[in-house]
Amino acid sequence: MKFNLQNLTFVITTFRSEKNIYNCLNSLPKEVKKIIVENSKNSELKHSLEKKYENLQCYLMLENMGYGKANNFGIHKSETDYVFILNPDVILLKNTLSNLCEVLNNENFAIAAPLDSKDLNKFTFNQEKIADVDFVKGFAMILNKNKMNNQFFDENFFLYLEEIDLCKRVKKLNGRIIIVNTIVEHLGGLSHGTRDDIEMEKSRNWHWMWSKFYYNKKHYGYFFGILKTFNNFIAAFFKYFFYSLIKNDYKKTIYKMRLLGLLTSYKLKESNYRPYNKKN
Repeated sequence: MKFNLQNLTFVITTFRSEKNIYNCLNSLPKEVKKIIVENSKNSELKHSLEKKYENLQCYLMLENMGYGKANNFGIHKSETDYVFILNPDVILLKNTLSNLCEVLNNENFAIAAPLDSKDLNKFTFNQEKIADVDFVKGFAMILNKNKMNNQFFDENFFLYLEEIDLCKRVKKLNGRIIIVNTIVEHLGGLSHGTRDDIEMEKSRNWHWMWSKFYYNKKHYGYFFGILKTFNNFIAAFFKYFFYSLIKNDYKKTIYKMRLLGLLTSYKLKESNYRPYNKKN
């Protein structure tokens, strides 16, 4: 099936993203289907979004399921051949979708992505405005469901590297991954609307370390995973004690979380740090 707006659904996973999601949705065409997966019980947000926007369904989760699992939920709810995974802090420009339709309509691909405005000089594009790549960033990526064998994001990841893992598996199946020379604006770091929240920073650091080891262990083996993260472990270990000595509690906590994330992953335990689920 060809890529067009009638055969496309936007899937946006949110978590306390009220400050960002409206700007994102305002940049999307009214006629295209939209699925919001809110990783909380925020019924007020659901009612607000479904009242304000056409062709939109918002699903509330009983708890924060993580980025990959929530996106999988949205993908399986979609009825189109293509899904456009977006972070709530992404804004499509005026010509983004028309350019994507023009280019992708005749292309055979498994995953495609527009260009981040911060990456303008990082790729070399052919005459069709396409660059073949090994992976794309997860904040804006189009999945061709017919090329995925019903295998989408690895739900063992809670946060970070899910899209890199997906691209890795797609490449192993000889799937084509491309970037199209059309721009989106990614504000970055605002998907959750709680950039300065200590609990969010603790979670980000814990999951970044857990995911880094898990990804490398999954694709290259346990000892390679240790090798790729050993410098992270040593750095976190010494910085934890350094910031303890100078009584910088914030930095001490951040490096403690990195240590705990790595140790949990080294022990082959699942990603289990869920501070917000107790509060949802």
